[in-house]
Amino acid sequence: MLAGAALTGAAPAGAVPGAGRIPSGITYRQFDVPAARGTVRAHVLTVDLTDPHVRVDLLTPGAVAARARVSAMADAAGAVAGVNGDFFDITETQHPGVEATGASVGPAIAHGRVLKSAVPTAQRFGPSLPPGTATTDVFGVGVDRRARLGRLVFTGTVRTPAGSLPLRGLNQYALAQDTVGAYTAAWGSVSRRRATCGSDTDRAAGCSTDTFEVRVRDGKVVGTSRVPGSGPIAAGTTVLLGREAGADRLRRLVRGEPVTVRGRLLASGARTPYRFAVGGYPVLRAGEPLPGLDDNVSAVRTAVGYASGGRRLLLLALDGATAYRKGMTIAEVASEMRTLGATDAFSLDGGGSTTMAARTAGAKTVRVLNHPTDSPERAVANGIGVFWKP
Repeated sequence: MLAGAALTGAAPAGAVPGAGRIPSGITYRQFDVPAARGTVRAHVLTVDLTDPHVRVDLLTPGAVAARARVSAMADAAGAVAGVNGDFFDITETQHPGVEATGASVGPAIAHGRVLKSAVPTAQRFGPSLPPGTATTDVFGVGVDRRARLGRLVFTGTVRTPAGSLPLRGLNQYALAQDTVGAYTAAWGSVSRRRATCGSDTDRAAGCSTDTFEVRVRDGKVVGTSRVPGSGPIAAGTTVLLGREAGADRLRRLVRGEPVTVRGRLLASGARTPYRFAVGGYPVLRAGEPLPGLDDNVSAVRTAVGYASGGRRLLLLALDGATAYRKGMTIAEVASEMRTLGATDAFSLDGGGSTTMAARTAGAKTVRVLNHPTDSPERAVANGIGVFWKP
């Protein structure tokens, strides 16, 4: 059951709008909202982060380069509720023969552990970003149990006997041109070839033929390859992948040579570490919509926001049933989140990805509360999970 108590009023999404109060820190309600292109149905979870029984964290499919349904990720993790998360590498029709990785666009932190960093802005999937935002923008909750918006920028170094070279990414489906990125066991088994495709200005640009990989274990080079590899990466092993000038630097390394790989995500404007973080982009800051938000394209949306200085969390998922499928613009989402009481809000992936699931009274598994536009439920890169413990 959701948060250890019956989810009163949690009728199917097509039913009469209702509301439910969860005594231990989680509330669910659904209601209709007038939008520019017609009435939409909103599904909202409100989470009290001051409740000691409640926490939120990142839902994952078990690897960065993988996808799973929100309901499956929630059940596997023991979450009582969840929504979909970041935009992701959903298709590679622009690169015939290259496998889509399913990896998310932005940084990701789960259980305090860094999983990945952000791809270059030109390589992202999703609608155009509002002015002044970037793929490094995140929503997250700190170890202080307070939600916040921020940025997580990756910085790293590869130290070799011949000197140091910059490390420009971690477990990313796309690397900037002329750079080196690192891949760990968290990446999964999907081919790393996609990381060398596209350019710094065009996601559809071709794949580089100037690539090189170095496998490092126990501080030493244990293997090299002229092409990006695939298959699981053993725990304790790091694969360094370079393209163009980055590949040239890696070619200088030989088997048995000592190599030290260091990297971390640096948070802007905050000293409190994130417990979890997910990518997307901000739409509301300090109670004001960001300038330049799109007010033309309507779609089914997912968003997350917070109030009360980050102590109250708001999760919004629009319904994708035919009667409501026209959705909202991003500007309307920002306005609705403010109406709901959020001071800051963040857009997550939408369209066929928009999913809200929760565990109802007496159930052992979650059920989907909205009607996703994709049927069956779309597999996504990650999500935000709500957990309850007695």
